Amino acid sequence: MVEQSSPSLVVFDIDGVVRDVGGSYRRALADTVEHFTGGAYRPTPEDIDKLKLEGIWNNDWEASQELVYRYFEAQGTKQSQERDTATRSQLQLNYDTLVAFFQSRYRGTDPENWTGYICDEPLLMQPSYLEELTAAGIPWGFFSGATRGSATYVLSKRLGLKSPLLIAMEDAPGKPDPTGLLAAVQQLEQQFSVNPDTPVIYVGDTVADLYTVIQARKCEAASSKSLKSQRCWIGVGILPPHVQKTQEQSDAYADALKAAGAAAIFSNVQQLTPVQIRQLVDSESSSSV
Repeated sequence: MVEQSSPSLVVFDIDGVVRDVGGSYRRALADTVEHFTGGAYRPTPEDIDKLKLEGIWNNDWEASQELVYRYFEAQGTKQSQERDTATRSQLQLNYDTLVAFFQSRYRGTDPENWTGYICDEPLLMQPSYLEELTAAGIPWGFFSGATRGSATYVLSKRLGLKSPLLIAMEDAPGKPDPTGLLAAVQQLEQQFSVNPDTPVIYVGDTVADLYTVIQARKCEAASSKSLKSQRCWIGVGILPPHVQKTQEQSDAYADALKAAGAAAIFSNVQQLTPVQIRQLVDSESSSSV
């Protein structure tokens, strides 16, 4: 096949970008922490954001476990004069049991017909937006830390997409490991026969998403035969709905995304239009020369 010219490949995260998970994944996370701390602690949205801003807690099951651990560790520290500090091994928290509880809230208790929080997730992207990218000659796909079942539910059942390119939890290590993003890019290159140096935009809503772009850039540069990778890697940040309640929250979250490497930040993914994509690529390409 003849290699085609495209302004950019665009890969989207799903949670916080394609769908609002404030009342689903995050609610299930808070339910889980509350359950496994015996009702003593329910993390606030700010608590969850603070953890995720560390850049390594993209997996909400692991984030739930970590918050449970930290709660009991903090209690042990406060009561150190009365008893020894509780260690993680002493807590004997069963990860599989925690995951099962989380899923019972997020998906529901029926494995065949989901009735949980996932059913009520507001969409942040419409199929017409993706059609606009396609019409502009911009290949797109998805790389998400969500399970394949959860990701497919929103992409196929809710958006009506037919077999979209998807790299999900089961397909690659968790972010910020760049393996999944690199795999998505490689598949897009093969599927659309685009030039191998076509710029890549990864669109995400967390610090971990943006760290993934940095790691992908480093990984490709290290494997490149030239001293410098020819490809331009661009991270775009999206403000999830739950941080847009006040200007102060929005600004603080945007600052964190910028500090993590976001070249641009939008309040909704559909603001990343084909025109914006071309301008962003032109700006980042010229600045890297």
